[in-house]
Amino acid sequence: MLDLQSKLPGGETTIFTIMSALATQHDAINLGQGFPNFDTPQELKDKVAYYLQNAKNQYCPMAGLPALRQVLSEKVASLYDLTVSPDTEVTILAGATQGLFTAIAAFVHEGDEVIIIEPAYDSYKPSIELMKAVAIPYSLSAPDFKVNWEELGELITDKTRMIIINTPHNPIGKTLKKEDMVELDRLTEGTNIMVLSDEVYEHLIYDGQEHQSVLRFPNLFKRSMAVYSFGKTFHSTGWKIGYCVAPDYIMDEFRKVHQWNVFCVNSFEQYALADYLQDSSSYSYLPDFYQNKRDLLAEAMEGSRFKALDSEGTFFQLFEYDQISDEADTAFVKLMTIEHGVAAIPVSVFYSDRRQVGVIRLCFAKTDDIIYEAGKLLKQI
Repeated sequence: MLDLQSKLPGGETTIFTIMSALATQHDAINLGQGFPNFDTPQELKDKVAYYLQNAKNQYCPMAGLPALRQVLSEKVASLYDLTVSPDTEVTILAGATQGLFTAIAAFVHEGDEVIIIEPAYDSYKPSIELMKAVAIPYSLSAPDFKVNWEELGELITDKTRMIIINTPHNPIGKTLKKEDMVELDRLTEGTNIMVLSDEVYEHLIYDGQEHQSVLRFPNLFKRSMAVYSFGKTFHSTGWKIGYCVAPDYIMDEFRKVHQWNVFCVNSFEQYALADYLQDSSSYSYLPDFYQNKRDLLAEAMEGSRFKALDSEGTFFQLFEYDQISDEADTAFVKLMTIEHGVAAIPVSVFYSDRRQVGVIRLCFAKTDDIIYEAGKLLKQI
C-alpha cells in the first residue's frame, strides 16, 4: 500500500452528503441540501436540446463562448452600471465552486492569509489550505449575524492576501448593505488585499432590497473578482456552469489557472444561455418567486416552536430551536430527520470551531406542497 500524504488530512464527508443520505434512509423531506425540487425552465431546456442536436458539441474558447460573454457584459452594465469587456473581463466557469477555487489558486500563495466570514460556505477553507495558506475566520454571532468591520479589520496583517465575502450569504440568508461595501472598500484601500465576492444568489434578494455587488463600486471592483452561478439562477444546479467578472489585469491571471483546471466549459449549454439571457425577464422574476416561497415557509411554520430569523436573500431560512431542545445542532437535525421526517442542516458545521449558535438551516426552494407538508411535520415537534 502506498504511503500517501494527504493534502487535506482533516477532510471529512460533508454534512450535505450525510443529511441527504439520512433523509433518503428515513424517507424524510429534504430541506437540507440546497437544491430545488422543481425543474429548469422548459424554454431553456429546449434551447439546450436544440444546440445539443445541432452540432454544438465541440470545444468552446477557453474563456467561454463570445456570444455568452457579450450578453453577460450587457447584463452587468444594465444591473450594476459597470462597463466590462466581454473579451478580457468575463470568463465562463464549470460552476461557481470551480471559479472560487480557481480564484484562490491563482492568487493565494503559501503562507498567505485569507479572511473568511463565518459561518462560511464549506469550499472556502479547504481551497485555501490546498494552497498552503491560512484561513483566518471572522465569526458572526446569532441572531443578527452582522459584520463589525472594525473588528474584522483587526484581523488584517501584512500576510493578508484576500478577503472572501458572500452576499446574499449562505447559510445565514443575510445581505451586505451599501454601508458594508463602503467599509470593505475603506479597509482594503491602499493595500495589496484582493476581494473574492461570492454572489451566486444575486437575484434571490427580497423585500425590495437591491443587491450590493462589488461591481457597483468602481474603486472596490479594481481589486475584486465576482463569481456567479447559472445553476442557482435557473434551478439547474446539476449543470455546473457559472461565470466570473474581474478587471482585465486580474482576469488575465485567473485565466492562466482556469485553462489548466478545466480549459473550457460544455458548449451546448453556453449557446443556450447566450440565447436565453437576451430576455432579462428570464431572471427578473426571481425575487418575487422566491420571496413567495420564503413567506410560504413562514406561514407553514406558524404555530411551531421554531423561531424564524430574517431571510433577506438566498433560498435558505434560519430557525432557532431553543424552545424545543438544548441539544447540539448536529444531533438535533438528525433527530428531526429520523423521528419527525424533515432534514435540515446544522449551522455549526459552517464555523471552523464548530461553535453552537442554536440555529438550523432550511431550504425553501421546494414546491408548495413540500413546504406545507414540512411545516405540518415541524409543528408537531
